[in-house]
Amino acid sequence: MRRKNIFLATLLSCFSLIAAAKDYSALSFGAKKDGAGLNSAIIQGAIDYIHEQGGGRLVFDEGKYLTGTIFLKSNVTLHLKKGAVLLGSVNPFDYEKHKYIGWTSMIFALKQDNIGITGEGMIDGRGFLTAMNMVANIQKGLVTDPLKYDRPNETNRPQNIYFRECTNVRITGVTLKDPASWNQTYDQCRNLYVDSIHVDSKSYWNNDGIDVVDCDGVVIKNSYFDAADDVICFKSHDATKICQNVVVDNCTGRSSANGLKFGTVSRGGFRNFKVTNLKIFDTYRSAITFAAVDGGLVENIEVDGVRSINTGNVIYLRIGDRWSNGKQPYMKNIRISNVYAEVPDTKPDAGYSYEGPIEDLPRNISPSSIVGLPQYKIQDVTLRNIEIVYPGAGNPHYARRGLSKAELDSIPEMPTAYPEFSQFKELPAWGFYVRHATGIRFESITLRAKENDYRPAIVFDDVQKASFDKVNVEEPAAKGKKQVFLHNTTRSK
Repeated sequence: MRRKNIFLATLLSCFSLIAAAKDYSALSFGAKKDGAGLNSAIIQGAIDYIHEQGGGRLVFDEGKYLTGTIFLKSNVTLHLKKGAVLLGSVNPFDYEKHKYIGWTSMIFALKQDNIGITGEGMIDGRGFLTAMNMVANIQKGLVTDPLKYDRPNETNRPQNIYFRECTNVRITGVTLKDPASWNQTYDQCRNLYVDSIHVDSKSYWNNDGIDVVDCDGVVIKNSYFDAADDVICFKSHDATKICQNVVVDNCTGRSSANGLKFGTVSRGGFRNFKVTNLKIFDTYRSAITFAAVDGGLVENIEVDGVRSINTGNVIYLRIGDRWSNGKQPYMKNIRISNVYAEVPDTKPDAGYSYEGPIEDLPRNISPSSIVGLPQYKIQDVTLRNIEIVYPGAGNPHYARRGLSKAELDSIPEMPTAYPEFSQFKELPAWGFYVRHATGIRFESITLRAKENDYRPAIVFDDVQKASFDKVNVEEPAAKGKKQVFLHNTTRSK
């Protein structure tokens, strides 16, 4: 797997997107850069012309180019010079909802080859204003929408980018700001290369950093994400497809949801990933969370080098049975190593415009967790060289889950629930909780609690072939306390 991913990264960094990379100025087609005149038709005409000429770059000089929906075509790259802004219209009727894709977007591409968005400029969706105007249209009866939670459905709000079934896609250098929905989605694409982008995606609900759906051959590196929703999110919407052969390196993210996430939609699955040098901070939920809850698979995943500071949870691996439709989900061959993390006793995303919801309480601080189902066990997970600092201070008078068989068995299975680390409420460990798994290896693990906690650090329940090597637990004034509790668990020989 390692050789395969290194080869993939080298290949994607070297391929040439456009054979005849002639430059064409957007201004020469009559585009206005005053931020007032709508340029959608002009930009589309320029893209069509360059495509018909065999390809090239449509170059935007410094200025603000107001636009609604445009469609990128094969062999065309949008190049945004420093100071150039593709400025989203705040009129929702300037955006098209694609019948085949089912979403609204500023920039679409469907079944195109050799396309890209490059440069030091910006795509600014002005999503908050667009979403507010959509709400007004719904209230006037001009648009049909359930307006659930007083917000338009995410498919009725424009993303900045939505590419579907495209090959050889390059996104480099640009800033992607303030979409009205998800920010950028790459769906069933092959050979996707994302490098040195800056994402500011926290102006409205569902503002993910990047969504990669059922793609094959992906590199995401050297990028920064500040998101209201999940930071780097891999999804699998099609039960016949799979998201695979992915490299993520040297990325930093903040979220009012999760950092690195597989799912939640996981119909096909995720295979052959290598994630290195990941930094997550001020993030409400998990730094790393993998979900196989819709009949999909998660296998051959390596995460090496994570720094997680002020994050509500660190690691959450979960098998569920939500929309499986008879398929058998599985998760196996997961390696997570070289992690340093600090979990706070306060809300990590407090103060941001769009915070994560207040959790159902009572619940003391949750541990990292690996939780399968009795019939679908998580297999072969190695955690190596991991240090996590917890606040401790779990109080049994506030919330309690003891270690008796009855209390452990009372933890609900919740196979159809939305997978989040806090879904079980109170858990019986403060550091790691593992249930319904086989082949779980802890190697060089350090867990530190700043204050005493009524719970042990580690609880395994219904685990086969568990192994522990160099596990260190530090808890104030807890001398003699049993910190590893095994129930219905066998150790590997």
